[in-house]
Amino acid sequence: MSEPASARRKIVHGMSLCADPAREQCFTIVQTGEEMVDFHEGMSDVARRERLHRHMNNEMGSLENAAQALADFPDAPWDLRMQLARQCSDESRHVEALYRRLQSLGGFKGEFPISNFEWAVANTQDSIAARLAIENRTFEAGQMDLLAELRKLWRVGGDEETAQMLEAILADEVNHVRFGNRWIKRLAREDGRVVLKVAMAMRFLAAALAADSRDPKPGREADGVQHAAIGVNVEDRRLAEFTDEEIDEILRQSGMGSLAGMRSAEPA
Repeated sequence: MSEPASARRKIVHGMSLCADPAREQCFTIVQTGEEMVDFHEGMSDVARRERLHRHMNNEMGSLENAAQALADFPDAPWDLRMQLARQCSDESRHVEALYRRLQSLGGFKGEFPISNFEWAVANTQDSIAARLAIENRTFEAGQMDLLAELRKLWRVGGDEETAQMLEAILADEVNHVRFGNRWIKRLAREDGRVVLKVAMAMRFLAAALAADSRDPKPGREADGVQHAAIGVNVEDRRLAEFTDEEIDEILRQSGMGSLAGMRSAEPA
């Protein structure tokens, strides 16, 4: 039996995280925010390529996290394993679409540094509920927030093709978050210890994010949970079955507490 991903570790800002997954030699893998290239403001040619390149690697990480969960938890309920397998298929399509678009704009693999933060954090966890809480409920949900803003940015920049591609990816992400939410609740009902596992996972994630934020680039989107910079996608979080109370809490944490509770006045 091969060594589990969680057994291979690295230390970043004093945090013990999973070692990086394999990447082609053309990629430069970095560990901290300060090692990432400067975030390119606006929609210059290089900024467009950097956004696509970053997103391409993030989607690869989501694919790897779902696949690793299948490998690490063979006794998980069959329906959950099928959802994770479908997620693998979705994420592979996302990577391929982003790579094709990157190439069409003159970009190439390895043009910019990459970070594997999501993989490094999620695979420290020894329960499937904790993995779902970090990857699907948190990182994928953050990706929903980000994509809602990015599709507008690309459209305003005159790139309808990329905007439509991002909208298609967003539709898949809603389902990934929704099944994560459903299964965490189901597993918690069946075993009360799951609640503690999830709480400990979220505490670990908060510590990892705090350590990583010591040197972030302004507006950095690498972890997909920078709500204050990108806003909260309330509509799709509802579709992904976050409760109104959970959405209000996310709005408060993002510095948009004045919007909390206003959802009741919005049309259904």
